[in-house]
Amino acid sequence: MEGGGTLRYDTSTSVRVFHPHWKLVGRFYDENGAPTEALRQAEAAIEEALKFQAESEQRKQQFPPCNSEWSSAKGSRFWCSRQSGGVKRNWTGVPRKLYRPGSHGSHCVCVRTAGPPWGQPDSAEHSDRGDLDNPHLEEYDGCHPLAEQCVLTA
Repeated sequence: MEGGGTLRYDTSTSVRVFHPHWKLVGRFYDENGAPTEALRQAEAAIEEALKFQAESEQRKQQFPPCNSEWSSAKGSRFWCSRQSGGVKRNWTGVPRKLYRPGSHGSHCVCVRTAGPPWGQPDSAEHSDRGDLDNPHLEEYDGCHPLAEQCVLTA
């Protein structure tokens, strides 16, 4: 870079600050200061990552992770509270196995047991079971369907 100044690129706002006499030539800008394909690809990857992060946060709000503990003497215990998984909310929920399409295995999440399903308006046309009927959920064998905790000794 000529001119002895600085170039700043702020990824949160995509603002580029240039001095008119500077030239930055390289992977992200050509000799005319125009963005290269590599920069466009990097910006697209950043956008995709931010979208994935927002979707992941939405899923965590809908299905917060269960609290869990394991010991050789007692086995596994999963339970839900109003802040399990680090997600503060006004409902406790019940433990369920969540299977994500395209991934192997499951993990424990807390599921709302009352009100409309996630993302649907509160109307008289729902069964007041929260997200219990979500097809990606499964009850834990040997646990009461509405128990806030589940102990697996096997």
